[in-house]
Amino acid sequence: MTEDPLAETRSAKKLAASAERMALPENHLKHLIIRKHRFSELSASGGGLFLDFSRQRVDDDVMRQLYDLAAERAVQQQFNDMIRGGIVNRTENRAALHTAARDFSGQPVYVNDRDVMADIRRVCQEIRDFAAQIHAGELTGSTGKPFRHVVVIGIGGSYLGTEFAATAMQALADRDIELRFLSNVDIDCFGAIAGQVDPEATLWIVISKSYTTTETMANANLASDWIHRQGLNPEDHLVAVTSSGSPGDEPANPVRRVFHMFAFIGGRFSVTSAVGGVPLSLYLGYERFEKFLKGAHEMDRHAAEAPMETNLPLISALLGIWNNNFLGFPACATIPYSTPLAKLPAHIQQLYMESNGKAVTQDGRRVENETGVIVFGEPGTNAQHSFFQLAHQGRPFPIEFIGVVRPQHADYTNKSKGVTNHQELWANLIAQPRALACGTAGASHPAREFSGNRPSSVLLLSDLSPENIGRLLAFYEARTVYEAFIWDINPFDQFGVELGKTMASGLRKEMAEKNRDPGRVISTGDPISDAYLDIFFSGRV
Repeated sequence: MTEDPLAETRSAKKLAASAERMALPENHLKHLIIRKHRFSELSASGGGLFLDFSRQRVDDDVMRQLYDLAAERAVQQQFNDMIRGGIVNRTENRAALHTAARDFSGQPVYVNDRDVMADIRRVCQEIRDFAAQIHAGELTGSTGKPFRHVVVIGIGGSYLGTEFAATAMQALADRDIELRFLSNVDIDCFGAIAGQVDPEATLWIVISKSYTTTETMANANLASDWIHRQGLNPEDHLVAVTSSGSPGDEPANPVRRVFHMFAFIGGRFSVTSAVGGVPLSLYLGYERFEKFLKGAHEMDRHAAEAPMETNLPLISALLGIWNNNFLGFPACATIPYSTPLAKLPAHIQQLYMESNGKAVTQDGRRVENETGVIVFGEPGTNAQHSFFQLAHQGRPFPIEFIGVVRPQHADYTNKSKGVTNHQELWANLIAQPRALACGTAGASHPAREFSGNRPSSVLLLSDLSPENIGRLLAFYEARTVYEAFIWDINPFDQFGVELGKTMASGLRKEMAEKNRDPGRVISTGDPISDAYLDIFFSGRV
């Protein structure tokens, strides 16, 4: 049985008609953007950020219809149910309380009639105390050396968001600690890190909710063996971030500290939990991590309480629905005009595509609408010299530009062509959306013509303070969830990652048998897989 919750709304038919209307020549963006008051009417501030969507292919009627759609789908009610502890992850019968990890309201948050805030505050205090002990040199490695290198062992949501936040706030990292991420099971990743760190001064943080994730445990075992081979005690150099009662939480797996994760916080939403809290507090200091949490909390409150017309993540989600389901764009790009935000696109890729790449509704019935787009990105101006040829003249895709008013390194004021580097960056940030919208015609050669009418938004931050990085993180989390609620899909499970992993398990067993018996004839039941394994064990292509 199929169901299309989006198409069944009253607003959908009006939006479909509006999409046809917006395709008329008189509604080309080059005409729309010069209309009086368009910028003031199609922009909004909230939660500490500013969103300009004046160069999206919308008008007042389209926006009213999108707000009507949000009301029909009761998405703000669903969002508030989520932050109050409702069972919104129905396939796994769980709450989704990433917002509780940064809740400073002092109000209880109940899951199954139990207030979870006491446990969250306990973990935060444990992180604060641990970071203070490391920074003071009270906790050291086996030989007494202070820790100067921290390596996060984790994959997917166990590192992507933390790497984004750490990279964004690198200029604030003054605790004399270097932070690295060991995510890929590729031995060359481990080898590169092992060659860069001092074994006696390195702390390894193993992050896995179940403590069974294959890639993570392979790297954890490798790290433990490597520490031992350096003549050190692995127990002194390992920390676990895992769920209560997991194998990583057992006495049989001794480590220096264990910090608990919670079943109601999914991996890709876990940056503000112990997943990000432990490494970021070591890297930046707990005080800055707490400011990061407070920024995220501010955006959570904005997403939950602001009226639709000024609710930034909801507006962005509605524009995503419009561009995907009514204008037919299959992809979108996130382009931060800020090098410290370089890791944001990779985080959003997982956050959005793992959350919203779904084929069934919350009730398990197949949907017929497209429930996600391809997300990619690269910092500007690098992106301009990479894929903006396609953006301007090839297959179009919406772009979300991100600008930072005040850079981290404002003391460099040398001028080239009369402007500083940051001014040059902003000249490009301002020009690119305009060029995408307007295009050109009547050029000396068709190759120099640009069709324009390519939509974009601009999201602005005043600076890259911890609070603003938290606001940015929570903005994208809320936007992702709002889109899912409009489609009536579950953004909190990820069964789509399991099939390939299950197949890899069978291949792993065959390789293990081959390791035990080199003369064994490989036979997996799949001739192509057998051929690849023969190539691998022969060492030749």
